[in-house]
Amino acid sequence: MTTVPDDLLVGLRRARDRIDRHYAEPLDLDALAATAGLSKYHFLRCFARTYGRTPHAFLTERRVERAQDLLRATNLTVTEVCWLVGYSGLGSFSTRFRRLVGCSPSEYQARWELSGPPRIPGCFVMMHGLSDRATQRSRSTDADRAIPEKARDVGAPGESSA
Repeated sequence: MTTVPDDLLVGLRRARDRIDRHYAEPLDLDALAATAGLSKYHFLRCFARTYGRTPHAFLTERRVERAQDLLRATNLTVTEVCWLVGYSGLGSFSTRFRRLVGCSPSEYQARWELSGPPRIPGCFVMMHGLSDRATQRSRSTDADRAIPEKARDVGAPGESSA
């Protein structure tokens, strides 16, 4: 098995971080490849070689992990969790969840209903920004307010000054 050159790892990490942060949004291979600065198919091969799974499999795992957190800790319905983690259909969500976890989302939620700490009401999750979508929006809005207008246009997206 060949290894990925070190100069490509930075772009691959950037794409992986984008999946981690924006898993609830629609992400396609072209956008992720652009984030990494690679062609679509070269990105796919390098990502799979580096992380042991395709970008789609990595995204699916991330979404199901977050769904598990929400099903354990909140009283949201399975359908609400499905939408919050980025799926547009309950069938595909349930199928992928069952394949990765070994049980359906409803069975998983029922297992945690009576045990563990009190569950967070779904209205609090939606209203107070405890879901990743709301938190992401409020963070970017707060960050935009903190940065002076002239400083916003200085660097390209994703560049760090360090």
